[in-house]
Amino acid sequence: MAIVTRKPRNASLRTQSFIVTPDLTKKRPEKALTAPIKKSGGRNAYGRTTVRHRGGGAKQLYRLIDFKRVHRDVPGTIKAFEYDPNRSCDIALVYYVNGAKAYILRPEGLALGTQVMASSEAEVTVGNALPLRNIPVGFVVHNVELAPGQGGVLARSAGASVQLSSKEGERAILRLPSGEMRFVHLDCWATVGVLGKADWRNQSLGKAGRSRHLGIRPSVRGMAMNPVDHPHGGGEGRSKSGKHPVSPTGKCSKGTRTRSKRKNSTAAIIKRRK
Repeated sequence: MAIVTRKPRNASLRTQSFIVTPDLTKKRPEKALTAPIKKSGGRNAYGRTTVRHRGGGAKQLYRLIDFKRVHRDVPGTIKAFEYDPNRSCDIALVYYVNGAKAYILRPEGLALGTQVMASSEAEVTVGNALPLRNIPVGFVVHNVELAPGQGGVLARSAGASVQLSSKEGERAILRLPSGEMRFVHLDCWATVGVLGKADWRNQSLGKAGRSRHLGIRPSVRGMAMNPVDHPHGGGEGRSKSGKHPVSPTGKCSKGTRTRSKRKNSTAAIIKRRK
């Protein structure tokens, strides 16, 4: 895997870069493991825009990823590596000996033909899923559960991993990619290894069209609008009218707390990412 640049035949190609993954399997996704996606364009059930700068984009099929690793104590073989347009990392297709098939996130160092398994008795090797109770301290894992049986929610993007720092009683202390330290129950499952495609965040889109392919629409400054469209709009010259910056709906957008209530998960945080 490497980041490549194009020959600058025009202005947009001059700054574009792409990730090349030659080991991906050239095939359509497994039909039974896909589902359609209905795009909202940032609108709610009433047709009102609730998230700006969303819309359009290339049509995609959703790949059903097995975040829970439901086929427990059943060995499986990695048959293919595939691109997934819905996430930053690549995915791996697993054929289990009981005839089942599933997609899992592709960690770094996993090869075609490798045997993987989700089991309390599995070896602590890349691609295997185990409870945190059975993973030695110091190992790095991904696709970590926050609550037993919930399915993996932590460290699922390209290059992400969580370090198992220590164990205290029935809880494990995890160091998240953001630097946050938090408690998680030892019965939560995780997959061993670091997710691949870490260079994903270093590529440059290079032109507006690639943003549109991703479903990201243009962003316009409030000061460039009319007063009817934005509180910063209008006036003779560039001015916010002497008040603090606000959102299009009038909410303060800098230096103001916007979290409405304390989340239950904050009780498990030892050190915040700040």
